[in-house]
Amino acid sequence: MKTQTFERMESNVRTYSRSFPVVFTKAQNARLTDENGREYIDFLAGAGTLNYGHNNPHLKQAMIDYLSTDGVVHGLDMWTAAKRDYLETLENVIFKPRGLDYKVHLPGPTGTNAVEAAIRLARVAKGRHNIVTFTNGFHGVTMGALATTGNRKFREATGGIPTQGASFLPYDGYMGEHADTLDYFEKLLKDNSGGLDIPAGVIVETVQGEGGINVAGIEWLKRLEAICRDYDILLIVDDIQAGCGRTGKFFSFEHAGITPDIVTNSKSLSGFGLPFAHVLMRPELDKWKPGQYNGTFRGFNLAMVTATAALKKYWANDTFERDVQRKARIVEERFQKLATLLTENGIPATERGRGLMRGIDVVSGDIADKITSKAFENGLIIETSGPEGEVVKCLCPLTITDEDLLEALDILETSVTSVVNG
Repeated sequence: MKTQTFERMESNVRTYSRSFPVVFTKAQNARLTDENGREYIDFLAGAGTLNYGHNNPHLKQAMIDYLSTDGVVHGLDMWTAAKRDYLETLENVIFKPRGLDYKVHLPGPTGTNAVEAAIRLARVAKGRHNIVTFTNGFHGVTMGALATTGNRKFREATGGIPTQGASFLPYDGYMGEHADTLDYFEKLLKDNSGGLDIPAGVIVETVQGEGGINVAGIEWLKRLEAICRDYDILLIVDDIQAGCGRTGKFFSFEHAGITPDIVTNSKSLSGFGLPFAHVLMRPELDKWKPGQYNGTFRGFNLAMVTATAALKKYWANDTFERDVQRKARIVEERFQKLATLLTENGIPATERGRGLMRGIDVVSGDIADKITSKAFENGLIIETSGPEGEVVKCLCPLTITDEDLLEALDILETSVTSVVNG
């Protein structure tokens, strides 16, 4: 297996290739194949970018058909038939059934583009600078988004330039299961000497992905929305990893029955792994002047084509949603059993998550690495997350077959057992 080219030419910044050091040549749904012909089941799925699997045939055909007619691929923000089809499908399939009324901003291709646009929009709309964010949150690594990202590893990579414009507050559960961290937030808002500048917006992940699969409770989210309404603060939900069905609903905030002022989506938005992001905003918040926030690749029509196909194929009714929730129960049950197995063998472990965004916290990053390394040896690609990499994290394709799902869980159990037995 030839890896010398990568090792000679690629920057040290690379990460996933260090954990999975093989050369992949083929992918289909939940399986990756390396150049030696070995297959792996994929519980990483592009870090949540491939909710509909690798090379989804329905989306691939839509893309091929579009290219075969010389459809516009790059169009800046000019109007195209592909964009109209995407916007109309988004409105009819997603917004209207959920009673949502949003305008759509296409800021550029990545999640951090969407976050940058969202927090800047909040500042423009409210005339305030501060953004409240939460411990263990991850929102991107460009400077504005990084200011709202908690992980010290990313923040230290600025070369000493300070990140500005955000205040960190404790996420749900950060102070222990019996503490409501929003008491602290509300106290600061009421106290003129609390030191918290009244924010333009609050940005939150309903399930923190990179932060360790930390799940915000339903009542906590409802109260957060109420506080934002009471103090004229915009509620921004970062649904980049948790959205597009990952938690069992198209939007992760649907579980709580809340309606954010601003929503960011990316990752699985195109459905095919093509870069694509949007910001959704209540119509009255659209304070942008023409061209005030733009990006060369905000008009990537090919991603709009596959995104439209994904919405039509999987979200026209609740069949897919219910199937994701069914598979989630399987993973939850197996992860709970693995957590019990680990705990009974002297490795404290807990299972958590929502939908097919699940994890096993084993407390130690070293132990989590041993489990995922052994899993890779056994044919399963699975990553870790959390401040110390202590959470073994499931992000399998939502379209994974039951056979692959069960085989992957068996591999993970074998790997856990191997680590337990030393």
